[in-house]
Amino acid sequence: MAIYEYTDRQAQKNFGAIKGVRWYKAGATLTDKKPKSWVAKLADSLLRFDAKKNVVIDENTNDFACDKIRYDRVFRPTIAPSFKISKDWNVYAIGSCFARGVEKALVRDGFNVLSAAKEFDKFETANTSVEPLGFTNKYTTYSILNEIKWALIPGVSCPQESVVDLNDEISIDPHINPTLKFCDRAETLKRREIISTIQRKIKDCQLVVLTLGLVECWKDNVCDVYLNMTPTKDMMDMFPGRYSLNVIGYEENKANLDQIYRILMEYGHPDLHILLTVSPVPLLATFTGRDVVIANTFSKSVLRTVAEEWAADKVNVNYFPSYEIVCNSQRDVAWQDDLRHVKAEAVNSIMDQLKRCYVE
Repeated sequence: MAIYEYTDRQAQKNFGAIKGVRWYKAGATLTDKKPKSWVAKLADSLLRFDAKKNVVIDENTNDFACDKIRYDRVFRPTIAPSFKISKDWNVYAIGSCFARGVEKALVRDGFNVLSAAKEFDKFETANTSVEPLGFTNKYTTYSILNEIKWALIPGVSCPQESVVDLNDEISIDPHINPTLKFCDRAETLKRREIISTIQRKIKDCQLVVLTLGLVECWKDNVCDVYLNMTPTKDMMDMFPGRYSLNVIGYEENKANLDQIYRILMEYGHPDLHILLTVSPVPLLATFTGRDVVIANTFSKSVLRTVAEEWAADKVNVNYFPSYEIVCNSQRDVAWQDDLRHVKAEAVNSIMDQLKRCYVE
């Protein structure tokens, strides 16, 4: 079954659009206009340069992708939203580390972001160099689904037996990103309850921002639950064979997103809207033995494909192209020195584009 289907007339109309549909040149025209003379073409080309010889993109005439990728510091794709966002809405951001950048930008712009809860301020990080809210990162569709199920479905909660006691002083909650200081079991379970309490606020949000991160998942085979972190060496030494690495493909990721949607539609806000993004941040490392660049390409390709199909048939879900914006921007603008984390300038540009397209 096709993801999109257009009549011949619709397809011709799409092809004849002025903005965003051509990579390099227009090719065949759908109008009766005569081709421009060489004098007119020369005049057009000269208009593309200012006095400093910097290229000026005229989006009302030639909106070629090659020009925007070549000359714009930050790529600006054509975006056609199906809904608008009000600054009066409550917002919840959940997903990989890129979601934290979106979260901070929304807070700075005055949105009421319930996922950036003050209750988390009391949590002690392992060191001062980590992102304070980094422990809330959810890297896979399983991790996102778990938190939403445990928060919203009555009688369903995080299996306490999946929390691992290394000794009397250290317990590990494998469903958070391990940037918090390890503590004993009582404190670990207390933090888990606070996390679920904050997560329940997603039901009060008109806008949920989901950011998909990667497809390599670790599974606790004893508890039959997927984790949000790589088991530590101590965990694997203490419980050999308990954990296994799963690389989840299209079908599993799609099924997880379908479950997330059903739960949010049943228990969430009656005026729910979802912005779905794919994080441009690549894998830090792969446990598959393959080249990390190849493994990352597979990971992002699966998630990007799932995101497109999942969002395509839902009027209250839009895919927002943060992945494409970063990957097609100038490298020195988009990436920090590690070529993995996205620079603030790029994140700010993404948020500016989001606000321009979506915010009323």
